[in-house]
Amino acid sequence: MNTPPEGDQHRTIRSVEIAFSIIDVLQERETVGVTELAEELDHSKSTVHSHLRTLEDQEVIVRENGGYRLSLRILDMARHVREQVGNYDVIREEVEKLADETGEIAQFGVEEYEQVTYFYKATGAQSVETASRVGKQQPMHSTALGKTILAYRPADRVEETVAGLEFTERTPYTITDPEAFHAELETIRERGYGIDDEENIEGLRCIAAPVRTDERVLGAISISGPSSRFTEERLHGELADFVTRSANVVEINTKFS
Repeated sequence: MNTPPEGDQHRTIRSVEIAFSIIDVLQERETVGVTELAEELDHSKSTVHSHLRTLEDQEVIVRENGGYRLSLRILDMARHVREQVGNYDVIREEVEKLADETGEIAQFGVEEYEQVTYFYKATGAQSVETASRVGKQQPMHSTALGKTILAYRPADRVEETVAGLEFTERTPYTITDPEAFHAELETIRERGYGIDDEENIEGLRCIAAPVRTDERVLGAISISGPSSRFTEERLHGELADFVTRSANVVEINTKFS
């Protein structure tokens, strides 16, 4: 097998980039027309139209009401992806149970491309809605899910990941110093769960526990809510118990499924 020249190892195909940019926009909207897509992506209408026709031929998008939307084929792709992560039914049941019991937002997240991606989300009766949604990515360093997943990685992976983090300041409370961040990860390992103390969104606190299978971190499960309800006592007492219990249930059912 021929090895590609070194300069070709990181080449990208422009047409594929454009196609996925179109898919990203369609994911945010119900139906989008050619002109709107061309303006948003800063490409000519003819270029966008050619890509739309190709995506339509591949049955990835559907023409409808003078515009385009993602096709139902995406649902099958999503089903296949979620089955690769773990025991989806157990994750769904535990996240929904957590939301019902606490009345808050409960989520399960996994790491991908050095970011945490929301895998499943449920809302409780008194939850405050946030911008999070299934499939959305968030930083590892400012979220309870991301920090918790990272804390339980092998030491060499932790060092590698932390060295590559940008440590963007999301709020005045975000940890942006690598040394302080390492100390935070150690604290998470000692107590068994991680906390986002208004580090990603002001006024919102979150607590997460890791889900591990053998030596691998499958992901983390969390509860989020307003800081007014997430007092220190509730955070480190009731909520810590809830989230660690749910993580244990997912772990056990994933290992023996």
